[in-house]
Amino acid sequence: SDYLEWALADFSGYLAADELYDGPFCILSIVDNRTFKRLFFQVLDHAPNHEDMIAFFRRFQAALQVRQLTVHGITTDGSALYPTAIQVVWEDLPHQICEFHILKDLNQAVLRAVAQVRKQLAVQQPKLKRGRPKADQKKQVQKRQRLQQKISDLFEHRFLFVQHHLTDAERTTLQRITRGLPLLRVLRPIVDEIYRLFDRRCRTATALAKLAVLRQRVQRFTKLSQVLKGLFSANVEKALTFLDDHLLGATSNAVERGNRRYRKMQNSVYRIRTYAQIVARMALDLFRETL
Repeated sequence: SDYLEWALADFSGYLAADELYDGPFCILSIVDNRTFKRLFFQVLDHAPNHEDMIAFFRRFQAALQVRQLTVHGITTDGSALYPTAIQVVWEDLPHQICEFHILKDLNQAVLRAVAQVRKQLAVQQPKLKRGRPKADQKKQVQKRQRLQQKISDLFEHRFLFVQHHLTDAERTTLQRITRGLPLLRVLRPIVDEIYRLFDRRCRTATALAKLAVLRQRVQRFTKLSQVLKGLFSANVEKALTFLDDHLLGATSNAVERGNRRYRKMQNSVYRIRTYAQIVARMALDLFRETL
């Protein structure tokens, strides 16, 4: 209770929630998304379900009501555990899906598409017999070398397809390595449009209108819509909630930094593997926060 009084003394009203799995156990955490203080945690000996999340949020809400504090918004990852629990406990509370997780999933899909194109180019390489090529195989050798160079360039510069900002030189390189590859030519402009959706200078309604236009554009290309099928998820729309509230966190980094600290501890303290030890370690982490 003493720790909770300290942590809630400058409560911002904006939360970040996440779950961390450790073998059969699961640690539920709530962190203030503005002050980065861990406010509440619970260790479960099983994977959480909707009832667990509702009970967890209700206990935290009860602690806030005693102190006459109000929640203004919450940020989580894209897990299906949260929407129902948030609706039950806080009704129409603004719920932000972590922008980082959305962009990460879309960027991974883009990189997989680039890898698929490399595999297709590798299949197109003419097969040559071992040894010095004969004079009549000159064209086949040149084609093989050309395709191999294209494959190498796509692998070496693959991150240019998902990098947020590109210099003029990097854009020139991208144009060169995608010559003759129409799918990859259209992919990078789409990625630029995705990044523009999360520009803080926009409002949520404006970003949603841009998203609708972008989805129509992607649907015109069958292969492109298969690559970016994650763009049509409802989580993308919820990831734009933060644009109407400059205090609402776009990411859940506030809670994940504590999870990363726990993972780091796992690598050096191997005995933290029982329920009681995990609870004690989390309590020790709260004490660390006050120092």
